[in-house]
Amino acid sequence: MIHTSFDRLVVVSNRLPVVLKWEHERWTVRAGAGGLVTALAPVLSRNGGVWMGWPGTSEQADVHAPLEEFSQSQGYLLHPVILQTEDVRGYYYGFSNEVLWPLLHGFHTHCNFKLDYWEKYQKVNNRFAQEILQVTTEDDYVWVHDYHLMCVAREINKGLSRRKCGFFLHIPFPGPEIFLKLPWRRSILGSLLEFDLIGFQTSQDMMNFVRCLECLCSNTRVHTEQNLAWIACGDKEVTAGTFPISIDFDEFAELAASKEVSSRTDKLHMLHPDQQVILGVDRLDYTKGIPQRLEAIRQALIRFPDLKGKIALLQVLVPSREEVPEYQALKEEIERLVGEINGQFTEPGWIPVHYLYRSLPRADLVSFYLASEMALITPLWDGMNLVAKEYCVCNYREDGVLILSEFAGAASQLYSDAILVNPYDVNAVTEAIRRAFYMHPSERQSRMRRLRQTIKTYDIHFWLDSFLQAAFDSRPQEVPMAGFSTFLSSIDRL
Repeated sequence: MIHTSFDRLVVVSNRLPVVLKWEHERWTVRAGAGGLVTALAPVLSRNGGVWMGWPGTSEQADVHAPLEEFSQSQGYLLHPVILQTEDVRGYYYGFSNEVLWPLLHGFHTHCNFKLDYWEKYQKVNNRFAQEILQVTTEDDYVWVHDYHLMCVAREINKGLSRRKCGFFLHIPFPGPEIFLKLPWRRSILGSLLEFDLIGFQTSQDMMNFVRCLECLCSNTRVHTEQNLAWIACGDKEVTAGTFPISIDFDEFAELAASKEVSSRTDKLHMLHPDQQVILGVDRLDYTKGIPQRLEAIRQALIRFPDLKGKIALLQVLVPSREEVPEYQALKEEIERLVGEINGQFTEPGWIPVHYLYRSLPRADLVSFYLASEMALITPLWDGMNLVAKEYCVCNYREDGVLILSEFAGAASQLYSDAILVNPYDVNAVTEAIRRAFYMHPSERQSRMRRLRQTIKTYDIHFWLDSFLQAAFDSRPQEVPMAGFSTFLSSIDRL
């Protein structure tokens, strides 16, 4: 039951949940996809809410009229925050993607700590804050999303006006050994303390945040209960919580059982007779561990010749930031590895790695989920990884195996029934592949059934409900989630 102790819910994110495209001398607006939109749209529609964000266009583009027309059809307001091109370059491509993204994922050596990036980041956060103050009242609840907008509450609170603000971080939060390398660490932490509630994906992320505060604030006091922590740091007080995001179970389950997907799945099975398909689905990014995964496939075929001709990796790579040299180099490395492995092992009638570099329609993706006997989800560090959950939900036949990195946030929920691996340990990943290949059908079924039940119980709607309950009731809610040490110890028992 969603709590409605507010006049309106106002969602604030870097981008609006729509795709704007210039077609036939006019702007067209199409609804964006994703679980966040699915969960929030009904709440926003119910109380005439607002979604604020950058429309993804240049400052010269007048998108107000098409967005207003689209808003009327949806029942809630889309409010664009117009940004200058140079500000987008420094705030989004610069500070967000060259500083915060690598830092919060533990890749601090990839960071580019340019002062101009930080100045643009603060400027844009201030711009968002001013728009929020103009559009909202003190009776609204402002829910800010993700690392692009960490300083919004601080900018709002500089004046006399106050807003009740929550924040949810969709990506990991590292410990002080990494986070404190940020030159503006005090400003970021201080800005986060200006929110009323901060949501994290895992208990480990929340405790990392507390540890960073303790390093910079000598009188930090913390009280924890269930998934919530009440934190005092100097004269600042904030509630933090663990709220693992999820997907819409019913939406994916229904699509997987549709005739359209079943037909595509049957065709895929015909292409891989007497083979078990291993699926990898990732956005092009250095955090996803794709070169390590490909090396594990190579080593599996070397160490276990009995797998030759009987497994095939289907790697879907979604294009991302292709204009960045580092990402282009990563793509080239991945394609080199695919070529090497196929050249080394391919036999008539069998190719070990099938590689697709493209975005897929959801129906195609779901058919891949359903046709694959294994999912190999091995990020080096990930906030949650919803692909792992999507794979399980779509596997309604309950004959698949989830091999999951212990550094994915999803591992803290799914550790009991997934096969957890350290993606840096190539031999361990190869052994997990062989174990999954020979796993008895009854064990596959029991594991997948429990995985699907966990995701069904704690779906995207539970996530939304639990966050808003914490925001207005401050009552802890039991969220089944293991700490890092718990599921690490579980690996030793497997």
